[in-house]
Amino acid sequence: MHTGRTYEAFSREHKMLIETEIVAYVRAIQAPAILKEAMIYSLEAGGKRIRPLLVFAVLAAFGKDTRLGISAAAAIEMIHTYSLIHDDLPSMDDDDLRRGKPTNHKVYGEANAILSGDALLTYSFQVIAESTNPEISPEMKVELVSELAKAAGAEGMVGGQTADIEGENKQLSLKDLEYIHEHKTGRLLSVSILSGAIVAGANEEQRRYLLQFSRHLGLAFQIRDDILDIEGTEEVIGKPVGSDSSNHKTTYPSLLTLEGAKLKLQEHIGSALRQLEETNLDTALLKEITNLIAARNH
Repeated sequence: MHTGRTYEAFSREHKMLIETEIVAYVRAIQAPAILKEAMIYSLEAGGKRIRPLLVFAVLAAFGKDTRLGISAAAAIEMIHTYSLIHDDLPSMDDDDLRRGKPTNHKVYGEANAILSGDALLTYSFQVIAESTNPEISPEMKVELVSELAKAAGAEGMVGGQTADIEGENKQLSLKDLEYIHEHKTGRLLSVSILSGAIVAGANEEQRRYLLQFSRHLGLAFQIRDDILDIEGTEEVIGKPVGSDSSNHKTTYPSLLTLEGAKLKLQEHIGSALRQLEETNLDTALLKEITNLIAARNH
């Protein structure tokens, strides 16, 4: 069943929902004021909220109440935000700007930035574990926590970040580059889609198609990022452009040429859309997100 709502209305409503909820979660904890303030500063820094929107869009595809996904969506956005705080640190990417605003360590100092990232990471699992929605069974919670831990940790995002650092100043193969991006970016996008599927009660076949969809979506997302690092503008992106080449990073355009990267992007978008067709669900919103990722300018 399709809600008939446009993606724009869906996106606006659910962005507002998640942005209210994630701040409310942090305000509710007993912790030093400076820590909560630093956590909220980065949670409120804006962004596309693509991961929570994917959780909600999967639930919509199953015709479920999207509010079932709030705790999982909030947890994933907390992990994404912690990773950005730590990414921006001098020992990592050493960035002064994030989404047009000073980065967390520029405002709160390095120690508080590290601790606010740590706090967001650990709190994310508590948020899922303490969900009071009666439709989210204890078994679902265990699976959500387990999948999120895998996606965020050494087998997922952190593993990808490590491979990314190892790969600096080296000429990587396309296979190496795909490993980095499937882990560094892709796993958190995949777990957003999988979390929606878990809470919706998806069967094995539906999960399989949705996971294939998420793999292509994650790679498309990263290829578009690499293209924007060449073609984008700082005003629109909210951070300096050209940082990949100045950091001597292998990118899709550096391996495939800019034209080749654009072709590869279309290839992954096409594959992602085909996997959605196979689910036999109402995937109109997911298709629109996919097409927006291909065309985004920030």
